[in-house]
Amino acid sequence: MATIEKQDPVALSLNWGKDVTFSDYKVNGKLVDFQDLMIRISANRATTVEGEVNPLTVRIKMRNTELERLGSLLAIFTKTQADFASDAKGSDKKSVSGIKSEQWQLLREAYIKRGGSDPGATWNSSWANSDWSKSSVEGMIQALKSMIDGRNNQAQTDMSRLQSLVDRRDESFTTASNLMSAISDTRGNLIRNL
Repeated sequence: MATIEKQDPVALSLNWGKDVTFSDYKVNGKLVDFQDLMIRISANRATTVEGEVNPLTVRIKMRNTELERLGSLLAIFTKTQADFASDAKGSDKKSVSGIKSEQWQLLREAYIKRGGSDPGATWNSSWANSDWSKSSVEGMIQALKSMIDGRNNQAQTDMSRLQSLVDRRDESFTTASNLMSAISDTRGNLIRNL
């Protein structure tokens, strides 16, 4: 962040005629006038907002990847549920297959969410792809739907925040551009009048 100092007007007036300057401020030790200061502040604001946009977009991409994986898990468990006979008991079992390693952590989270004990670090494909009871499959479907709903709510909040940041960034760049244009016009008018 730049350090901004207001110049001492008494010291400036003592130098009047010797070393004429129109710089009222110092930014990082360099003399600048008010217009340049405002342009730097606007550009700095835009850069700061841009610094907030990037991590948020990364978080949104990661959440979208999670949602895609949760959707795939939901499809696997829904297919398994459909494989049960309509008169199957809750204790009847079916094999759940097709779970990929990148989905294990989400499946573990859903399993704990539905009331299962944490399988711990030994979570592996033989456990994930083993036989599941009808009631366990139905419980996992509900847990996965709940997780998807939660992630969707977070995604909506993040998208609103992202839109707000993009609007602020655009506003900062517009302000800096308008300032530069106004300063250029003012200087052009001064030169023409001279």
